[in-house]
Amino acid sequence: MAENVNLVRSIYADWERGDFTRDDWADPEIELAMPEALVAGALKGRDSSSGGWREWLNAWKGFRAEAHEYRTLDDERVVVFGRMSGTGRLSGTSADTDVVNLFEIRDGRVVRLVLYANRGRALADLGLTE
Repeated sequence: MAENVNLVRSIYADWERGDFTRDDWADPEIELAMPEALVAGALKGRDSSSGGWREWLNAWKGFRAEAHEYRTLDDERVVVFGRMSGTGRLSGTSADTDVVNLFEIRDGRVVRLVLYANRGRALADLGLTE
């Protein structure tokens, strides 16, 4: 659905500028999952997800997310292939890596966001070959 892709593009437009403050796109009961995180599980609800996201972002200087491809999987899911970059605040180590983000959308709001740092894992989980 074009509306869903447009919503995700608007989110990425902010993220590409380094602005992660807007959350009007998130459903109040959004689920934020990072399958490769050290602690398994997901954050549920806008407040919890926003807090977890802010904690992640605070670990970085100059964090940016950049979309390279938007792909509609079905009526509710849009996957974004892109890159993230930044410098660790404590380590000073630069990161620049491919990422895959899955947005599940209902009634114009993101109800689930899955952030993958491993393209192979994302493709396998989503049943995609490329």
